[in-house]
Amino acid sequence: MLVRCFLSIALTLTGGGFWWAPAAAAPTQVAQYRQGMVVSAHPLASDVGLAILSAGGNAVDAAVATALAISVVEPFSAGIGGGGFLLLRQEDTGEVRALDFRERAPQKATRDMYLDENGEVIPRASLDGHLAAAVPGTVAGLSEVHRHYGNLPWHQLVEPAITLAEEGFLVKNRFLQFAGRRQEIFRQNAAARAVFTKNGEMYQVGDGYADLPVRLRQPDLAATLRQIAANPQNFYTGDIADKIVRDMAENGGFITREDLQNYQPIWRQPLCGNLEAQRHQDFSSQPALEPAVPRQFRICSMPPPSSGGVHIWQILNIIIPQIASLQWQSADAIHLMAEAMKIAYSDRSQYLGDPDFITIPVLKLISAPYANFRRQQIDMNRARPASEVQPVNAETLERLVQESNDTSHLNVVDSQGNAVSLTFTVNGGFGAGVVAAGTGILLNNEMDDFAPAPGIPNLFGLVGSDANAIYPGKTPLSSMTPTIVTKNTGEERLFMVAGSPGGSTIITTVLQIFLNVAIYNMDAYAALAAPRIHHQWLPDSLYVEPGSLSPQTKAELQRRGHQIVDRDSFSNPNLIIVKDDGTLEAAADPRGEGEPRGF
Repeated sequence: MLVRCFLSIALTLTGGGFWWAPAAAAPTQVAQYRQGMVVSAHPLASDVGLAILSAGGNAVDAAVATALAISVVEPFSAGIGGGGFLLLRQEDTGEVRALDFRERAPQKATRDMYLDENGEVIPRASLDGHLAAAVPGTVAGLSEVHRHYGNLPWHQLVEPAITLAEEGFLVKNRFLQFAGRRQEIFRQNAAARAVFTKNGEMYQVGDGYADLPVRLRQPDLAATLRQIAANPQNFYTGDIADKIVRDMAENGGFITREDLQNYQPIWRQPLCGNLEAQRHQDFSSQPALEPAVPRQFRICSMPPPSSGGVHIWQILNIIIPQIASLQWQSADAIHLMAEAMKIAYSDRSQYLGDPDFITIPVLKLISAPYANFRRQQIDMNRARPASEVQPVNAETLERLVQESNDTSHLNVVDSQGNAVSLTFTVNGGFGAGVVAAGTGILLNNEMDDFAPAPGIPNLFGLVGSDANAIYPGKTPLSSMTPTIVTKNTGEERLFMVAGSPGGSTIITTVLQIFLNVAIYNMDAYAALAAPRIHHQWLPDSLYVEPGSLSPQTKAELQRRGHQIVDRDSFSNPNLIIVKDDGTLEAAADPRGEGEPRGF
């Protein structure tokens, strides 16, 4: 059933208190079903996932089909020319597995490939055109997880995407806005120009038939998907691969036939841990005089080469002892989170990269002694400038811890309780802005996620070090954070499946969604609709959504030294919550176009 509801919390202006007056005050929809649920960034893709579940498919089948549909209807965020990460939990065993199908640097890639003769970064060289593309992994990843865990035939999962590409779909303003930002690079690439423009001019709403919105058809992509439906290896060894390699050779790209043939997704050990979290009493359903009982959670997220799991745990370990005692959106709560975020992102710049190429002190970074050490550095009355928040040196880590050792997201839970959290991307809006001729495949610009030179920010303002330098076959560091949370209520059971697109804001978005649900007891819609903050160390800015802070809170944060910057876009997450009675509750961020589907 669909339940219409207002936000489940009432927020008013108080001295230390809450302030939230969202622009859209109309009722919204929270979906609640019993048997299965899919939520993605686009309603057409969610429809595909639901159809697969209804046809007897499991969570993996639905996730694969939904991802392929997203590749057609949301090419500005993700596609078969990109890559991603997937987290899977099997209900019968409780096992969680993590699949890395992230893009990789071609064998011709070099550390200095985006620097000029003076050692300066060539503007947009890692963002636009064929040289910006890394070896795609999406098709290999989806095929791999289906081969191990899928139920329905592979071709059945590809068919809906073929139909969407061949028959077309009506694009909305969000699609056209993203396309408008990339119009210059589209015009320089004949294949992209043929797909995403109208004779070289950008589409406008009303350019369709009888003044209807634009219907976008992608016949080349449909033909490519047919070959993938017959055999996914056609992408890496067949006619599709031939076309990609030919297009690369003609346009100065580095991807070769050998790169495609050698691509393999990697199963990695998920980053899981147990967390005891106290609920905030003001938001609790418990009687005020009844002692609040801490809840036991097990949080699993993506390990390196994603930085998401490491930094989710870093931040949680720092803030959990205090956050439940602080009012939601109060100056103290925001200050504590922002200072913890600075610490995590500073460490990211120094230590995180591809674990197949470097040694990452993961267990040290997420340890309790290190969190205690970093927590003591936080002054609740003063925001430390970024220059004072530096990555901890290796000697300090060793002393503290003696170690024993744009983007799209979708979530699925099936009738057996199996869950998939999948984040995949082409990196920037419409990736590299070029289409491999004759394939309809929009290529990623994932090479920008490497550090072209130490200290040089990427598209999302993130800086890196030698740990994330370019090297052939290496995977660029990512912020993608697919996350699955279980709750111990005498027995471990699925509690939450979440994730988000949004570049550098992904980690902090997933963090705040978890806090909204686990600490502040919000429902799925409220947890996503609530205003979010973000700090990534550099630039030294606390990003907030316009109008989301009370004047008193904003003034207090500024008094403490925070440089507050209004930012409209805070990713586009979605979420499934499993309630105590087994009901599946889902929502998509109202800032985007996504919708949940279930039965």
